[in-house]
Amino acid sequence: MAGRVKTELLGDRGRALEDAFFAHHERKMIERARQAAEERSIREALAAASGIQDEAVLDTLAGLGLSAETVAALALVPLVEVAWADHAVHDDEHAAVLRAAEESGVAPGSPARQLLDEWLDERPSPALLEAWKSYVAALDGVLDAATRTALRDDLLRRARHVAEAAGGFLGMKKVSAGEQKMLDALEQAFSV
Repeated sequence: MAGRVKTELLGDRGRALEDAFFAHHERKMIERARQAAEERSIREALAAASGIQDEAVLDTLAGLGLSAETVAALALVPLVEVAWADHAVHDDEHAAVLRAAEESGVAPGSPARQLLDEWLDERPSPALLEAWKSYVAALDGVLDAATRTALRDDLLRRARHVAEAAGGFLGMKKVSAGEQKMLDALEQAFSV
């Protein structure tokens, strides 16, 4: 009888040990799932704010702790600068910048949209472009070459689209000399 009690006691303690183990394991799994969901949410917010779809770039930006607002500014400054390259924002350029902003998740009425509207109504200080260039230069030591290239290509593609919006004749997408100079300066910022 004593052997049976010991066996039952051992069995009870074994089940308690199993329960504790699996409860701990389950908590870890739940925490990992929560963390993965949070990381997905951050990547989705960054993608919405910037329009960047490259997962590697988004993972890197999220890993740097960048906010959606910071990335939105990173993505919108080149568009604004190209729009102002000829000293005036044409209606087609204005529409192209707003379209790109909306595609990037910048909603009408949001603080980012209000700032963008101000930048399109009145040319921003040259300090904005310099701050953008400094920020891009600082990314050089943080991003690997492939991520940096993907980010550059995405931003320049959007900026070129704005430049092409006001130019051209009969559907030919022509970029003015001032716009091309700005596109070159934006690209050069990534070469530092």
